[in-house]
Amino acid sequence: MAEDLYQLLGVPRSASDDEVKKAYRRLARKHHPDVNPGDKAAEDKFKKLSAAFEVLGDRKKRKLYDEFGEDAAKIGFDEKKAEQYRAYRAAASSPGRSGYSRGGIPYDMGGAGVDIGDLFGELFGRAAGGGGGAGVGFDPGELFGRAGGRRPGPAPGEDLTARVGLSFTESLQGTERTLSVRRPRPDGTEESKQLTVKIPPGVQTGSKVRLAGQGGPGERGGAPGDLYIETEVAEHPLVRREGDDLHMDLPLTVSEALLGAEVRVPTFQGEVTVRVPAGSQSGKKMRLRGRGAPSLRGGSAGDLYLNLQVRVPEEADDAARAAAEALARAYRTDVRAQLKL
Repeated sequence: MAEDLYQLLGVPRSASDDEVKKAYRRLARKHHPDVNPGDKAAEDKFKKLSAAFEVLGDRKKRKLYDEFGEDAAKIGFDEKKAEQYRAYRAAASSPGRSGYSRGGIPYDMGGAGVDIGDLFGELFGRAAGGGGGAGVGFDPGELFGRAGGRRPGPAPGEDLTARVGLSFTESLQGTERTLSVRRPRPDGTEESKQLTVKIPPGVQTGSKVRLAGQGGPGERGGAPGDLYIETEVAEHPLVRREGDDLHMDLPLTVSEALLGAEVRVPTFQGEVTVRVPAGSQSGKKMRLRGRGAPSLRGGSAGDLYLNLQVRVPEEADDAARAAAEALARAYRTDVRAQLKL
């Protein structure tokens, strides 16, 4: 049995959307692969947290999960069939209905007993990998005839969407994911297959990767639909992204900022040495061209912006205090002279 998604995030089922999001972000930062390099357990935990948030962070998917359980979180689960199932269930339990049941859902059609459970099975069970019935769509025209007596032509299959969680580094460098997809066949049987998806470098939250022909099956000879992989990228503890540009704070000592220095800076393409000019102030930005995110459109990569942050010592001894007093005498103007509202 799969782990309960609410327990994974450590929130009750009554948690608000904001509480779910806060819980995910707190745990994602703790288990982020970039914070725990080489830790396989942390990486696996991060993937589970991302998968849980993919469902509970989406109101529609959360509602389906609350009603149908883990099956609703699987690729291939058909929300339309679930709606039909609700309608049949409501009709079966409404007052005044007559009919019979052989373990399915009783339903009455003009006095003739029709067992919807036997005809269609648990409509969501087959699509989600359960052991229910046929799992095919309910087509009254095919079962009971159409007014004109003509069968419709080929119909394309339904497009499916699955969300995949990525670390910030994976989104920049590209990666692969293996997905298990269960899909109903037109004849009512089911196929289960493993798909390896290549995620290109440069994706962001909301980016989509299309797998042609891997969606729902077509009807009456129609072409199958497509499967769209939508990416969800976790926040990085040190770097933020704006378009294809990246931004990172660069701490400096007082002497480095005052006198200038050569500083080693990590980037996603490897370490580089930057020259910090003498007299640099906190808040000044330095740009490293081409060290940002790759462009999904095939253009040049973005830039990495370093936001300089001057840090004073955590503790000051007598020598440091004397140096600070001497430094204070070096200011020629009031540094807050322009601070007026």
